[in-house]
Amino acid sequence: MSRRNSFRLPRHPASVGLARRRVRDHLTDWGHGPDDRALTDTVLPVSELATNVVRHGPLQEREFEVAVTALADGSCLIEVSDEGQEEPRSRLVGESEESGRGLRLVENLAAAWGVWSRGHHGRTVWALVLAAA
Repeated sequence: MSRRNSFRLPRHPASVGLARRRVRDHLTDWGHGPDDRALTDTVLPVSELATNVVRHGPLQEREFEVAVTALADGSCLIEVSDEGQEEPRSRLVGESEESGRGLRLVENLAAAWGVWSRGHHGRTVWALVLAAA
Protein backbone atom coordinates (compact mmCIF):
# COMPACT_ATOMS: atom_id res chain seq x y z
CA MET A 1 0.00 0.00 0.00
CA SER A 2 1.24 3.48 -0.76
CA ARG A 3 0.05 6.84 0.49
CA ARG A 4 0.38 10.10 -1.39
CA ASN A 5 -0.17 13.69 -0.38
CA SER A 6 0.35 16.80 -2.45
CA PHE A 7 -0.01 20.47 -1.69
CA ARG A 8 0.67 23.83 -3.32
CA LEU A 9 2.71 26.59 -1.74
CA PRO A 10 3.48 30.18 -2.70
CA ARG A 11 6.85 30.76 -4.35
CA HIS A 12 8.30 32.45 -1.28
CA PRO A 13 11.32 31.63 0.92
CA ALA A 14 9.08 30.86 3.91
CA SER A 15 7.50 28.04 1.90
CA VAL A 16 10.69 25.97 2.08
CA GLY A 17 10.34 25.44 5.83
CA LEU A 18 6.63 24.85 5.46
CA ALA A 19 7.26 22.17 2.81
CA ARG A 20 9.69 20.40 5.18
CA ARG A 21 7.21 20.50 8.05
CA ARG A 22 4.27 19.29 5.99
CA VAL A 23 6.23 16.38 4.51
CA ARG A 24 7.59 15.44 7.95
CA ASP A 25 4.08 15.60 9.42
CA HIS A 26 2.59 13.46 6.63
CA LEU A 27 5.30 10.80 6.95
CA THR A 28 4.93 10.77 10.73
CA ASP A 29 1.15 10.38 10.41
CA TRP A 30 1.79 7.45 8.08
CA GLY A 31 3.94 5.64 10.64
CA HIS A 32 7.49 6.86 10.06
CA GLY A 33 9.17 7.45 13.42
CA PRO A 34 11.48 10.36 14.26
CA ASP A 35 14.53 8.07 14.01
CA ASP A 36 13.38 6.52 10.73
CA ARG A 37 16.10 7.13 8.13
CA ALA A 38 13.55 7.44 5.32
CA LEU A 39 11.94 10.33 7.22
CA THR A 40 15.16 12.21 7.92
CA ASP A 41 16.59 11.51 4.46
CA THR A 42 13.38 12.68 2.78
CA VAL A 43 13.06 16.04 4.51
CA LEU A 44 16.42 17.40 3.28
CA PRO A 45 15.79 16.73 -0.45
CA VAL A 46 12.34 18.31 -0.10
CA SER A 47 14.04 21.39 1.31
CA GLU A 48 16.64 21.50 -1.46
CA LEU A 49 14.15 20.99 -4.30
CA ALA A 50 11.75 23.58 -2.88
CA THR A 51 14.64 26.02 -2.47
CA ASN A 52 15.55 25.53 -6.13
CA VAL A 53 12.02 26.48 -7.18
CA VAL A 54 11.98 29.55 -4.94
CA ARG A 55 15.43 30.74 -6.06
CA HIS A 56 15.49 29.70 -9.71
CA GLY A 57 11.88 29.19 -10.82
CA PRO A 58 10.15 31.36 -13.39
CA LEU A 59 9.59 34.86 -12.05
CA GLN A 60 5.93 34.97 -13.11
CA GLU A 61 5.11 31.76 -11.24
CA ARG A 62 3.19 32.26 -8.01
CA GLU A 63 2.99 28.69 -6.69
CA PHE A 64 4.68 25.32 -6.86
CA GLU A 65 3.53 21.84 -5.86
CA VAL A 66 5.13 19.36 -3.50
CA ALA A 67 4.06 15.72 -3.37
CA VAL A 68 5.30 12.90 -1.18
CA THR A 69 4.41 9.25 -1.60
CA ALA A 70 5.16 6.74 1.14
CA LEU A 71 5.62 3.38 -0.57
CA ALA A 72 4.75 0.01 0.93
CA ASP A 73 8.40 -0.88 1.63
CA GLY A 74 8.96 2.37 3.60
CA SER A 75 10.68 4.22 0.75
CA CYS A 76 9.53 7.72 -0.19
CA LEU A 77 9.04 9.37 -3.56
CA ILE A 78 9.34 13.16 -3.54
CA GLU A 79 8.03 15.32 -6.39
CA VAL A 80 8.39 19.10 -6.71
CA SER A 81 6.65 20.65 -9.71
CA ASP A 82 6.84 24.12 -11.16
CA GLU A 83 6.39 25.91 -14.48
CA GLY A 84 10.11 25.90 -15.28
CA GLN A 85 11.24 24.47 -18.59
CA GLU A 86 14.97 24.06 -17.96
CA GLU A 87 16.31 20.86 -16.48
CA PRO A 88 18.17 21.49 -13.22
CA ARG A 89 21.79 20.31 -13.21
CA SER A 90 24.22 19.79 -10.40
CA ARG A 91 27.37 21.84 -10.71
CA LEU A 92 30.81 22.03 -9.24
CA VAL A 93 31.21 24.77 -6.66
CA GLY A 94 34.20 26.17 -4.85
CA GLU A 95 34.73 25.81 -1.12
CA SER A 96 33.98 29.48 -0.49
CA GLU A 97 30.67 29.52 -2.40
CA GLU A 98 27.60 29.61 -0.19
CA SER A 99 25.14 27.93 -2.57
CA GLY A 100 25.03 25.46 -5.43
CA ARG A 101 25.24 22.19 -3.52
CA GLY A 102 21.55 21.28 -3.32
CA LEU A 103 21.37 18.80 -6.17
CA ARG A 104 24.58 17.13 -4.96
CA LEU A 105 22.86 16.56 -1.61
CA VAL A 106 19.82 15.12 -3.40
CA GLU A 107 22.12 12.84 -5.44
CA ASN A 108 23.77 11.55 -2.27
CA LEU A 109 20.57 10.94 -0.29
CA ALA A 110 18.35 9.56 -3.05
CA ALA A 111 18.64 6.17 -4.73
CA ALA A 112 17.58 7.92 -7.94
CA TRP A 113 16.40 11.34 -9.04
CA GLY A 114 15.40 12.97 -12.28
CA VAL A 115 13.11 15.32 -14.13
CA TRP A 116 9.79 14.64 -15.80
CA SER A 117 8.69 17.14 -18.41
CA ARG A 118 5.10 18.32 -18.19
CA GLY A 119 5.28 19.88 -21.64
CA HIS A 120 4.08 23.48 -21.68
CA HIS A 121 3.11 23.07 -18.00
CA GLY A 122 6.66 22.87 -16.70
CA ARG A 123 8.55 20.08 -15.01
CA THR A 124 8.57 17.79 -12.01
CA VAL A 125 11.84 17.10 -10.24
CA TRP A 126 11.60 13.80 -8.35
CA ALA A 127 13.75 11.83 -5.94
CA LEU A 128 13.37 8.32 -4.53
CA VAL A 129 14.63 7.86 -0.97
CA LEU A 130 14.91 4.20 0.04
CA ALA A 131 13.93 2.84 3.42
CA ALA A 132 16.84 1.76 5.60
CA ALA A 133 17.73 -1.88 5.10
